[in-house]
This record gives sequence, structure tokens and C-alpha cells, in this order.
Amino acid sequence: MPSEPFVRQGPGTAPESYQIGVVTAVNGLKVMCRLGHGPIPASEVFGRAPVGALIKIPTQSSVAFGFIGREFVMDEAALLTPESEAVAELDLLGEAIIPDGKTEPDFMRGISVYPHLGSPVFLASHDDLEHVYHRPTSPGLVIGSLYQDPTLPAYLMSQEFLCKHSAILGTTGSGKSCAVTMILRSLLDAHPNGHIVMLDPHNEYGAAFGSRAEYITTATLQLPYWLLTYEEIVEVLCSRDPASRSREAVIIKDAVVEAKREFAGRGGDDVDLSVDTPVPYRLQALIHRINSQMGKLDRPDSSLPYLRLLNTLDNLRKDKRYAFMFGGIAAVRDNMHEILSRILRIPVNGKPMIILDLSAVPSEITNVVVSMLCRLVFDFALWSVPSEQIPMLLVCEEAHRYIPRDPHTGFEPTRRAISRIAQEGRKYGVSLCLVTQRPSEISENILSQCSTVFALRMNTDKDQEFVRRTLPDDAAGLLKALPALRQQEAIVVGEGVTHPMRLRFKNLPPDARPRGASSNFPKAWANDISGNQFLNGVVERWRRQLRV
Repeated sequence: MPSEPFVRQGPGTAPESYQIGVVTAVNGLKVMCRLGHGPIPASEVFGRAPVGALIKIPTQSSVAFGFIGREFVMDEAALLTPESEAVAELDLLGEAIIPDGKTEPDFMRGISVYPHLGSPVFLASHDDLEHVYHRPTSPGLVIGSLYQDPTLPAYLMSQEFLCKHSAILGTTGSGKSCAVTMILRSLLDAHPNGHIVMLDPHNEYGAAFGSRAEYITTATLQLPYWLLTYEEIVEVLCSRDPASRSREAVIIKDAVVEAKREFAGRGGDDVDLSVDTPVPYRLQALIHRINSQMGKLDRPDSSLPYLRLLNTLDNLRKDKRYAFMFGGIAAVRDNMHEILSRILRIPVNGKPMIILDLSAVPSEITNVVVSMLCRLVFDFALWSVPSEQIPMLLVCEEAHRYIPRDPHTGFEPTRRAISRIAQEGRKYGVSLCLVTQRPSEISENILSQCSTVFALRMNTDKDQEFVRRTLPDDAAGLLKALPALRQQEAIVVGEGVTHPMRLRFKNLPPDARPRGASSNFPKAWANDISGNQFLNGVVERWRRQLRV
């Protein structure tokens, strides 16, 4: 086919499309290119064709596109001389072909016609970049600009991004929190009646979404104890010692089932009501059942498990940190529909997003709370009528804390709840977005379920290698830039973008930035502070468990 629509030398829209070399070897999607074997010498090509640049190679019936993945010289002593022999390693991305019955080419991933030895290699022009990264036919959101040409927008396809799972990975300081905010704000701009649930473990996002999000702290959160499953309530109430826990768990199971039957007014043994059924029960009834069972014992030493449970329950009732779960026990009522309405934003009422601040949740039960929230989101979708399902996006910050790579660490119900969403959520309209600064510490099986991945700067070889293993081969050239990415830059691959790309996110307005920035030590240490007033405020908020 004629290559004129793609291959143009000489003046044109910047950057110009000029020959940088010729093909010297082809091995699948890997192509070796001898730089400077053409109109422009190698010494000039070095400055015009950097690693990560998009290139094109005419073939017999198409034009192949790819990225410069690596550059090196065969003889370092001859570097930057007319005799220097420099080589570039190219990673092919896709090809442009004119389909039958059409006059304009279509760009598609994959290669059907490979370049032959001696084929000229050109740097892609502005028009080429615009053709490859054109506005998608499905709904697309502008989230930034292309690295190769900042004048061209970078699009995220909202349907493809949302209908399948995603991950946002990057080390501390890479702009990860701002990237999350930018993506979610763009989604809310385009879909004001969406349903987004965010788990915020560090109180970062409270001010990032303004009036479009409901921000909930432990002071305003309601997750009553009777919504806990058997495994979750055992984690909260029972001892850490395995032997003691096993004895206490049996006591709890029987007492909870009986307390639920009493509240529901069902006394028969044939009732289909289990310890995991989300039916309310009074904590006083649970305590009464434990006391009753303990009263039947004829040996004092056998009462130790019962006494430990009663003591734990008494402490939880008095501890203000647990008030969101064990507060208001005197007037228990079935308000499950109200809880779901608030957490899942049904109806939206102008706030399509809910941010659950977990920073003040006691560390002993953080995993339990996350397990409950993830389970509620999935179970609601599971038990909805298919024709009435409400698609939801669950954003899980610090995901490595809840789904660690080692299957023997972490809280198993939390891992199972997130894993179930990752494996089955698409069937029921639940999309998962994992956010982490430690990708090598997250479960590889769960991360592999993410079809769109934003990879920001990563400094450690371990994290870089882990991400490379989980991403497709056509992004190999781009991924080599991971340690050199600037703040706000990312490599994006997967279903949510038309083709793998390197982009720079749009700037966020000052009032929409998350609180993830590091403290300014020199500025904070420049002046002394008034000790009494400052400390009194800290102590007061500490004792009252009030966050600002």
C-alpha cells in the first residue's frame, strides 16, 4: 500500500517525521534498528529520538508502529563520531492498515505484517501520534496529555475503565494520590449520577471532591456490630491465642444465633437463620446468653473463656473509638436499608461519591471494617435483580495492607472479600480500583485481574519487575521508563486506553488536591509555637477522638 499518508520527510507539523535508521533484525515484536543509517547521522539522531519515542516502519501492506525501548552503541570509543555505530531496540505496538472498502487507515494492536531487513525507521510525526491516539469512539475522558506531544490529549475510555478492574501504582511522591483524584473527578464530571465508594485510610481525600462527595469519619459512621459475619466478630471479640480463640469462638457462635432468633421473634430450631445472616440482635441479649451458658458449668476453671468474652464486650461498649460499631446498643433497630443507602449513594442526591475515612478506626479492627464494607458492596450487587443492578466503583487505597502477596498474612475475610470482587465483580456490576505504593507486596493473583493499569514512578527494582510481569509485552518499551518518570507522569496500559501510552496528568486546582503532600520541615521549624494552646487542642481532640 502507498506509505505517503504516514511517511513524510522534510518540513511538517512538529515533530517532523524523519528517518532515524534502518531495520537490522526482527524477532517477534522486537526489532533492532541501526541509528543514523540514512539522511541524518547517528550523532544527530541521538538528540531527536529519545527512549520512549513513537516510531513507524513501512511494510509491504501496512505501517508498523512501536516505541524506542533502548539505545546503545556497539563501540563506546567511537561514540558521537561519524564512524559510531549506534543501535536502538524497538518494541512494536501495532500497525495501520487500510481495510477493504476504505480510504483511511485504521490503527490496530498487534502485528500481521512484519518489517523486512533494511526497512527505513521513521520518528512518528504529530499527525501520526494524533492518528494512533485519536479520540475513542466510546465515551472518552481527557485526563492529561501525551508525553511525546503535550499538545495532544490523553483519553481514558470510561466504559472500558469501569466495566473491568483497574490499578494505580506508584511510589510515594510520584503523584499517585493526585492521579487518583484527577481520574475520579473526571469520571464524576462525565457521570454525575455515578456510585463511587472510596476507602481512605489516611484522611487524604476529604477536601478533594468538594460537595460532590459525602465524607464520613468514625464520628458519623454507622456500622453496627450485628452486620459482622462469624469470622469478623470472632476477630473483634476473641483472644489472639489460638487455643483460647477456638473455645471462645464456639461460645460466640451459639450465643449470636440465639440472640438473633430472639430479636426476630423466632424460637423454632427449624428456622433458616445462621450466624452470618444480617439480622439485628441486642448486645444485652448476647451477654445474657453467655452468662446463661457460663452458669451451667460446674467447674470454675471452665468459665475463663466466658469471662474473657464478657470483659471484652464490656470494654468495647465503653471505648469511644468503637462507638461507630458498638454505640447506641440500647435501641437496636433494623436500619440496614439506611446504612446501604448512605454507603452506596442510593439515591445519589448530588453526591455520587462517598469517602470513608478509616484513619481513626482502631488498628485492631481496620481489616474487619474493610472486610465488612467490601462484602456489603458485593453482596448488595449479588442480591439485586439483574435488570435493576446499580454499577459501582470501589476504590481501595493502600491495597497492599488488605490483600498482601503472602496468603498467610493479613485478615483472610478481607482478602476473600476483595478477591471475590476481583474475580466475580464484573458479573454483578462492581468495579474494583486498587491503589498502592508497594505493588510488589500486593497479591499478584488479584492484581492480574486489573485490566487497566496506571504505573507511576517506581524506584525499586522489585516493584518495577513485578509490574513488568503483570503487564502486556507491547508496553515493554514504555515500562523501561518507570524509574525516570517525573511527578504526574504515568505509563497507562490496558482496556481503558486505546493503546499503551505515556502521559502527564492534568493539573489539579489547589482546592482539589489531596492531603498527601509531605510536611514542609524548614518552614514548620522556622518559628516557635505557643505550647499550651497547641497542646491543649491536640489532647482535647485525642481524648474526644475528633479528627480535623
